[in-house]
Amino acid sequence: DTKQAYEVCGYNRLSEVYGVKLYDLKDDKIRKIKAGGYTFEIFEKALDTDFLINAPVLKAHCQTLFTCNLKNLKGCISDKEKRKFHSLGLHNPIAYLGATVKTHFCVVDGICGDLTFEEGGTPVTMNMVIAGQDPLMVDSYCAGLIGYQLNDIEYLRIASSLGIGEVYGENTELIELNKDKKPHEIKADTQLVKKLSKHIVEDEACSACYSSLIHALNKVSGFNGKVNIGQGFKNKPGALGCGNCTKLHDDYVKGCPPTAVEIVSFLKRHTNAK
Repeated sequence: DTKQAYEVCGYNRLSEVYGVKLYDLKDDKIRKIKAGGYTFEIFEKALDTDFLINAPVLKAHCQTLFTCNLKNLKGCISDKEKRKFHSLGLHNPIAYLGATVKTHFCVVDGICGDLTFEEGGTPVTMNMVIAGQDPLMVDSYCAGLIGYQLNDIEYLRIASSLGIGEVYGENTELIELNKDKKPHEIKADTQLVKKLSKHIVEDEACSACYSSLIHALNKVSGFNGKVNIGQGFKNKPGALGCGNCTKLHDDYVKGCPPTAVEIVSFLKRHTNAK
């Protein structure tokens, strides 16, 4: 129940303190919009707003593998429509919904997402927030953070073919803030994360880099080695390393932090995993 969630999560109090109106879209009128052979039931406020800020949590998903900005737009449709999306296979309608409801700015909560499941079964502390104006670009970047490429996520590939945005790539400008204040809190949130962390030798690692390595290890089966990570390995030789701090190692993944996709490729080079 949306109103109960507002109360439990403190949204009602925030609305009072800052004088910002709080709406439950389930009380809103519905407008039917045709797009891509579909007829969507979309709440009017989502269509009529001057500036829509999309604020999803970055996490894996049991059906679509990944959920972020584009999938989060399902909050703008009726419950009936949400159920219909599942009967339609999710990916196509999610992509066309992204072409129908305009997102003007994205703020992704990557503070503590989930490794495998949208309801929080295997949380991983990442301690990052990602922002941008293009939902497809932000989503394609965030997918890489947890180990997926564009073609792994069908609705991102379809959205790209529809031309609703750009895909994150080597020429994309990425501005990192607070580089000198990266959180160093490392948490083994679950037994799965503890098992994966046995392959990691950590020394003053930033949580963003560490979490990317955890996500990558979860994607690669058969890796039995150890990977060094953290600022404690600066100017030190070693075998396998993750991140620019380990650039003197025999082999390492470039980046600060590298994405999980880049780390997956690196791990596969050092294992017989497929």
